Amino acid sequence: MSRVIKTIVLAVLALAVLLAGWLWHVNYNDGVDVSGTAEPVAAAADLPALRERGAYLAKAGNCMACHTARGSERWSGGRPFATPFGTLYSSNLTPDASTGLGQWSAAAFWRALHHGRSRDGRLLYPAFPYTHTTQIVRADSDALYAYLQSLPPVKAPAPAHQLSWPYGTQAALAVWRALYFQPGTYREDPKRSQEWNRGAYLVRGLAHCSACHAPRDSLAGADWQDFSGGLMPAQGWYAPSLLSAHEAGVGDWPEQDIIRLLATGYARSASTSGPMAEVISQSTQYLNTADLSAMASYLKSLPQTKTASVPATTPGRLSGAITAGEKIYEKNCAACHGSQGQGVENAYPPLAGNRMVTLPRTENLLQVLLYGGFGASTAGHPRPFGMPPFVLSLNDREIASVLSYIRNSWGNQAPEVSVLNVHSMRAESRSTLD
Repeated sequence: MSRVIKTIVLAVLALAVLLAGWLWHVNYNDGVDVSGTAEPVAAAADLPALRERGAYLAKAGNCMACHTARGSERWSGGRPFATPFGTLYSSNLTPDASTGLGQWSAAAFWRALHHGRSRDGRLLYPAFPYTHTTQIVRADSDALYAYLQSLPPVKAPAPAHQLSWPYGTQAALAVWRALYFQPGTYREDPKRSQEWNRGAYLVRGLAHCSACHAPRDSLAGADWQDFSGGLMPAQGWYAPSLLSAHEAGVGDWPEQDIIRLLATGYARSASTSGPMAEVISQSTQYLNTADLSAMASYLKSLPQTKTASVPATTPGRLSGAITAGEKIYEKNCAACHGSQGQGVENAYPPLAGNRMVTLPRTENLLQVLLYGGFGASTAGHPRPFGMPPFVLSLNDREIASVLSYIRNSWGNQAPEVSVLNVHSMRAESRSTLD
């Protein structure tokens, strides 16, 4: 018996060694030499143009939004990100020698984008979307590096991450990466047009759209080429499917309307809110027409799936909640959104036929009704009208009733919102709002 036990123990140890070796290989054997220090990536005469391109690419990636904490210097990091596993803080991207990128070489920066490893070799947390920036070509990485090195240095050490065990360990991160991360620069599809390939490069890589629009599992992993929609971890917003005409798919939209939405935040009686409004305000409105057209071409080409119908309230049979909701709507909502949910053009979005209203998931509706907000503020729509918060003036039952009424009026059909849905959103938001 002792010989059998000894054999089993040795076999387990051998498997553990093999597993450790495999994990080391997939996480650390990237072959990038980062021994150098910060250096110019172009001749002095070429640097201004390279930095200008880097600034444009940084806008396309919406990089500054994550690497700037509220009330802090731009690009100095420290912004907190709540996750199901704890809180992460963004890093300082200014060229400060002790707390930023001042001692980073272009190769080290490339390795961070492409392989998700820091200058000192540590594995980076995927709140930094290297799952997507791995697709960026080296020339674009060098342009971003040149731009960031031109910023004024800011001494600002990032706070320590606050993650529960074992999620804060490099071992756990190595396993996560082995499951969900595969380095690889974008390769053009020769069967597609140059415009389509440019759009795919932006959407899949630099703009990292599926970081929000991909459904995630319990470990926050995903298929990063999946755009079928998902709940944004610990944020309380649902990123709707880009593959469904019933959610946020644009397969049947004219290309110019897609471009207009990305440039201004408004098109076809549609408007953006929440995190998407921030993306448009801080990123896509600054893209040139060629890149917006490329993104539109790619998004329009995504295969549209048929969404299974969700049981709704039976027409003609209104529940007590919907009846009560009608009165709440007339008192609080009709003045802006209209008695028939028609809205006001260029001011208040229509609720009749609005895809956000009838989404199977109600997180976005609850966020907007509870906490209000503004649409995207852009050069093409500089003064968006706001939505007032009702978190203090309406109780859970009243909010559930008015949303149930809106979701089942003027041709809309969707399941009612429960009081529990509202209560859960309030409780979650208390822990995630910063």
